[in-house]
Amino acid sequence: MRIDDLDLGNQPLFLAPMEDITDPSFRYLCKKFGADVMYTEFISSDGLIRDGKKSVKKLDIFDYERPMGIQLYGHIVESMVEATYRALESKPEIIDINYGCPVRKIANRGAGAGMLANIPLMMEMTRAIVEASSVPVTVKTRLGWDENSKNILEVAEQLQGQGIKALTIHGRTRTQMYKGTADWTLIGEVKRNPRMHIPIIGNGDINSAVEAKEAFERFGVDGIMIGRAAVGKPWLFRHIKHYLENDALLPDPTVSEKVEMAKLQFSKSVEIKSEPVGVYEMRRHFSNYFKGLPHFKEMRLKLLTTLDVDEILSLLEQIKSTYGEYRPGEAGSFWDK
Repeated sequence: MRIDDLDLGNQPLFLAPMEDITDPSFRYLCKKFGADVMYTEFISSDGLIRDGKKSVKKLDIFDYERPMGIQLYGHIVESMVEATYRALESKPEIIDINYGCPVRKIANRGAGAGMLANIPLMMEMTRAIVEASSVPVTVKTRLGWDENSKNILEVAEQLQGQGIKALTIHGRTRTQMYKGTADWTLIGEVKRNPRMHIPIIGNGDINSAVEAKEAFERFGVDGIMIGRAAVGKPWLFRHIKHYLENDALLPDPTVSEKVEMAKLQFSKSVEIKSEPVGVYEMRRHFSNYFKGLPHFKEMRLKLLTTLDVDEILSLLEQIKSTYGEYRPGEAGSFWDK
């Protein structure tokens, strides 16, 4: 698969941009386990052009992460163009436009998935950003605004006509938010449209290597984007790649292995963001790394309330010594092993 002159190989895997999740520490783990392309957390164009501290910080890209995309969102064409110029200073490989975020405070003011209610403005904005950018521009969007307006077939052709180099489609409407099941049928129809010539990346409900392979085979997409399923499971990229290449499943990591991953991500989080921010922002990841562990409530509470780095590292070692080679989801009782 190619995005303009960027060669991403066969069946590439993308890490979806997720606010307060896909920060550099999490991206470090996902890259380590095989993510081919990653994006920054989505960045407000208004925040960026006003030098908002949080927005500007999201522009930080490390060489080992490349190829990297910077994802922007907003509802004013001029602001998005100005933000594009600012983002290009970080030398990303891709500028991505967010037309998919369904969160009410963003969509209701016409940004993110809110653009699905104003297709002419979406096209005007896309063309302006393509003309402003010196790197390929891609788009991430949804099937439509609601069940009665699944217009992705027409929208995809129009976006291609504005000059974008790849399109990611999340298989839900805006009104669905993240509920229900992602509909990949329409994603497949976009890919099979003989008038479409840019790569199509599918997104939504890919939680396992088996599901990823089925998506490639059934719907013919050029790439797959993985979001929530990778939180606390950065090894998912390695598992998918191994299954695609060898038609054999890897076992899930043991708790000991998960602890080592969590420690690595935690150390990166504190190194990059310092205390206490680096500690706070690891909490949702800790919850996902150790989700499903039996008899874990007390240890989890301690892990998610202390701000002391040494205490957290000690708790992680305690988890490792308590659960060891146990793999959550295995048959039988943990205490019988």
